[in-house]
Amino acid sequence: MEKLKSAIIGCGNIYKVHADALQKNENAELKYVVDIREERAKTAAEKYNCSYIIEYEELLEKDIDVVHICTPHFLHSPMAVKFLEADINVFVEKPMALNYEEGIKIIEALRGSQAKLGVCFQNRFNNINQQTKKILESGRLGAIKGIKGFVTWNRDEEYYLKDDWKGFYETEGGGVLINQAIHTLDLMQWFGGPVEAVKGNVDTRVLKEVIEVEDTAEATLYFEDGAVGIFYATNTFSQNSPIEIVIDCEKGSLRLYDDQLIVTKNRESKALISSDNKGKYKSYWGNSHYKTIDNFYQDLIEGNYNNTVIAAEALKTLELIKNINQSASSQKKCYLNNELNFAK
Repeated sequence: MEKLKSAIIGCGNIYKVHADALQKNENAELKYVVDIREERAKTAAEKYNCSYIIEYEELLEKDIDVVHICTPHFLHSPMAVKFLEADINVFVEKPMALNYEEGIKIIEALRGSQAKLGVCFQNRFNNINQQTKKILESGRLGAIKGIKGFVTWNRDEEYYLKDDWKGFYETEGGGVLINQAIHTLDLMQWFGGPVEAVKGNVDTRVLKEVIEVEDTAEATLYFEDGAVGIFYATNTFSQNSPIEIVIDCEKGSLRLYDDQLIVTKNRESKALISSDNKGKYKSYWGNSHYKTIDNFYQDLIEGNYNNTVIAAEALKTLELIKNINQSASSQKKCYLNNELNFAK
């Protein structure tokens, strides 16, 4: 079978994960890497034995099947739209877009395109998260009554100063919500089902002289089925501690913490240890980039998209973030527009 020809745009921190995954993927062949910094692009091309390009628009003239977008947030939507309009498949790092409105532009581009788009919410494919989803769907613990998600990490001044696009709404789109805690918000709504409304607050409590985006956020999520979610995230803790998600159900509970899933039913608890191999990348990225990328390529070949986080799914999390921010500004509960029906 002929391999899908791929390119990666952006040779910063995350591109190596994508490049390594493509090298191991029997359905893919990495043909180009792209970066506006020629030396960085050249180094990446030498490392992965491919060609390099400085201006990403040149890819539109190449024989390419899939483009991976690993650039700063503000470039995600404009780049994705250009390639979708050219009927070239796109795999984009999170967040799908700078904000909800930019995400809508991707949806609109997909409607007129023959191409597909996948979003890198890789934590959905961690083993313990997959097991959690199966347990919830089996119904053996009954209906969900409540969910809590806690993210307590550290992002210091150096983190923001080394990249000129981080810390600003115009280029990053936000702070802890859209960059670090977006995976936890995605999992909460994926586990709990549609969110009807949110009420929340955001604040910048430590690096106000350095960044304009929030470093702390909290929200109450009101799910359509009546469950209530409690969400808290901050970049002001002294370390990157493990994320915790607890799901309280009618007949028991599930607790995800530090690569473990603890299932409690009838006052008895059982711990399931993640079988994901510890990777060579940053621990908080998770260990499922390879699975997520492999799934997308397999879905492109088979045409079913059952194992890809599609744009409509990713848009839900962008809408959650939008409404948390709106609620913080208005000090009112904000309702999500769940009547929108996006096919792609």
